[in-house]
Amino acid sequence: MRVLGIETSCDETGVAIYDTERGLIADALHSQMTMHAEFGGVVPELASRDHTRKLLPLIRQVLDDAGLRGNQLDAIAYTAGPGLVGALMVGASTSHGLARAWGIPVLGVHHMEGHLLAPMLEDTPPDFPFVALLVSGGHTQLVEVHGLGRYRLLGESVDDAAGEAFDKAAKMLDLPYPGGPQVAKLAEHGDPARFRFPRPMTDRPGLDFSFSGLKTHTLTTARKLQEAGPLSDQDRADIARAFEEAVIDTLVIKCRRALDDTGLKRLVVAGGVSANHRLRERLDHAITKRHAQAFYPRGRFCTDNGAMIAYVGAQRLLAGESDDAAMQATPRWPLATLTPPAA
Repeated sequence: MRVLGIETSCDETGVAIYDTERGLIADALHSQMTMHAEFGGVVPELASRDHTRKLLPLIRQVLDDAGLRGNQLDAIAYTAGPGLVGALMVGASTSHGLARAWGIPVLGVHHMEGHLLAPMLEDTPPDFPFVALLVSGGHTQLVEVHGLGRYRLLGESVDDAAGEAFDKAAKMLDLPYPGGPQVAKLAEHGDPARFRFPRPMTDRPGLDFSFSGLKTHTLTTARKLQEAGPLSDQDRADIARAFEEAVIDTLVIKCRRALDDTGLKRLVVAGGVSANHRLRERLDHAITKRHAQAFYPRGRFCTDNGAMIAYVGAQRLLAGESDDAAMQATPRWPLATLTPPAA
């Protein structure tokens, strides 16, 4: 089965073709990062308009790269949520229109299920069951995974997601958008011994996260230094390092706890923040002591992309799922509400 995957949930337009026999055969991505950087964050209306401009050219590109015509596809999968409603509607309407024109089924899939299963696109994918850490700009969740649609939420952020906290810390340090990679880059030059920020919610039982207090602590530290004058480059680097260390320590502690609580030995880490090299190093070191193994998507599949949507869509389409005539665009869609494909 050849499935066209379309991702338009936020600020990246992703398109890919996944073949259930050959694997991923083509993918393309357009990022809106430069456009939104002027405003310091994503502007939903601009995002929707840019998806409208870029989506059809990207579809033509991946079809050409794969040496296929539209009527040689077997199905289309698109991101139905969660995400920005206008951006989701662009992908949904385009997918349903093309599916009707080509006479093939179409299916809306869950954006975070795509991230969760993105490591399945790698040469050595994890076997079920595993614990998944989904860590991005909009979500920080720990999930116990026993198969497609068989998910148990273990813990999640009660306020800011980790990626959102990175972006807010970046603004405090006058770093450009997107903030996460900029904070990580600046932190490389920071002194790890100068500041120690709190590791929120690690001194109590449970697997939930909270990053709003850490964000406030970062702002307080910066303002105290500014009382003596503008922040120096070293001040900013030291704050960035302390902030990053606190987030990473928190994520590592919670992942270790999740593996211990479930007794599982495989950890999947996915979402935009999973590209952080220091996070990967610390997780690998921490869970190796527990004789566990970590799995990550390749760099370009950490952020939003069409390949993960095509893969998840293919698995659910093979199981007999498909949309009716109604388009799906669900801005808020808890991952825990997903179910396995019908037998």
